[in-house]
Amino acid sequence: MSEPTAVELTKTTRDTGTSTSTGNEPGTASGASRGRRSPALVAGCVLVGLIVAVALVSLFWVPYAPDDTSGGRLTPPGLPHLLGTDKLGRDLLTQLMTGARIALEAGLGAIAIGAVLGVCAGLAAGFATRWLDDTLSTLLDVLIAFPTLLLAMLMVAARSASLGTAVLAIGFAMTAVVARLTRILVKRVLALDYITAARTSGTSWPRVITGHVLPNIWPTLVVNLAQQFGLAVMAEASLSFLGLGAPPPNASWGRMLHEAQATVFTAPTGVIAPGVLLVMLVVGVNLIADGLRDTLDPTRRRTR
Repeated sequence: MSEPTAVELTKTTRDTGTSTSTGNEPGTASGASRGRRSPALVAGCVLVGLIVAVALVSLFWVPYAPDDTSGGRLTPPGLPHLLGTDKLGRDLLTQLMTGARIALEAGLGAIAIGAVLGVCAGLAAGFATRWLDDTLSTLLDVLIAFPTLLLAMLMVAARSASLGTAVLAIGFAMTAVVARLTRILVKRVLALDYITAARTSGTSWPRVITGHVLPNIWPTLVVNLAQQFGLAVMAEASLSFLGLGAPPPNASWGRMLHEAQATVFTAPTGVIAPGVLLVMLVVGVNLIADGLRDTLDPTRRRTR
């Protein structure tokens, strides 16, 4: 008798308990919902896609050099500077394009670090013995209780201020959140009957992890990581605002907001433009997270 897969064993039945339909048949609620795209997911992809497009263009072309101060101090929007210049004479459009790339690099880098370390720590806690699990859980609780931004500030202050240091600090600060969620999900999956059946049939723990545990926890992890991406972008902007992020001439949106706060009334574009782009990126990522939750969570699909 062949070993049942995780997908086969996690299929849910209708409330009547007499049907084994998985929602693939035409006319069922799940099948209809799968045929419709989530409006939140589409809107989020559009917002984030615009930022990504700007960041990609900045890799090959920007209107002016980031350290070019020949534009004149606080030039209003127009030609040749479409969005004007800052108090040092640098082109604002160039800084915004460079800031888009920095924001995406910070978010993706921090999430990659947090995901790798967090998932590994969560798996270790999920499969650990009782006393080791309690020790890891207590450590994770302490790290989560410690403010993420303050922890990042301490790590950046201990080293030189740079984008790499900021990304490392933010990613490490987010590790505890990902690890705790992974541990909870792993414990939940390991308590299911088909895991016991798999172990009874002789399946090794590595195969249980790759064949049963990870396929069942990744949808929730993806949604959480999408939400953490927005927090990472905000954390990088906060560190740059405090002067602990990417140093000049790197034009982080947070640094732009800091430098433009003294001229907010005389040259409001320097504050409005990076603020709007920052809100667009964070809101777009959160909409993508909501759309992924609607798409990947079967219980939410059945209720729609």
